[in-house]
Amino acid sequence: MPKSNMMSEEQWRSLLEGTHPVVHKHRRVRGLLPADPRCRLCHTPFRGPGGFFLRRLSRVNEPWDKNPSLCRRCVLQISDYDVMGAEVAVSFLFADVRRSSELARRLGTREFTLLMQRFYEVATSVLFEHEALLDKIVGDEVVGFFLPFMTGDGHPRAAVETAEALFLAVGYGSDAGPWVPLGAGVHTGPAFVGYVSRGESSEFTALGDTINVAAHLAAQAR
Repeated sequence: MPKSNMMSEEQWRSLLEGTHPVVHKHRRVRGLLPADPRCRLCHTPFRGPGGFFLRRLSRVNEPWDKNPSLCRRCVLQISDYDVMGAEVAVSFLFADVRRSSELARRLGTREFTLLMQRFYEVATSVLFEHEALLDKIVGDEVVGFFLPFMTGDGHPRAAVETAEALFLAVGYGSDAGPWVPLGAGVHTGPAFVGYVSRGESSEFTALGDTINVAAHLAAQAR
């Protein structure tokens, strides 16, 4: 295994916290190119002349699908290393549609599918607006997590505010009421964040008991 491909857990942690020297180097260089919005990690521009030029050079300069506030270069570049993550403080948000089986029977397959698609789109939009990373969409559930390099030390508050925003987005508190019944759970704690396998097809995700607690809170929430 080439030594150049080794990255210590401490280096990984500094990347996830946004303090690694290479992060500051890229910010200084790419920050000179116009224009906003930019990658939150390396400051690659997504629009304007700079964004147009970099996109023509490579697709890795385009926004990442798990959060368009990050470029694909930042995510795919660190996936080339043999040490694939680190334990950091993370906040998790689980949100799921309540009584989804009952809804499916009552609405019928097509209407239920359209309802879930609307929920996925709204939930994903709310997560991205609040600087969350989309972990996964599974069945009637959407999971996001919040890292220090995206939201700073205030990621627990960001997770709670995102949950509140999601409830408002589906109609809670409105005169018409919610268009989909929703439950959510938020929890903060240590988790392993990184890649579960090598290469571009690797999944950037988080693992640990903190996630299990968040899922349990979501299941128990009224």
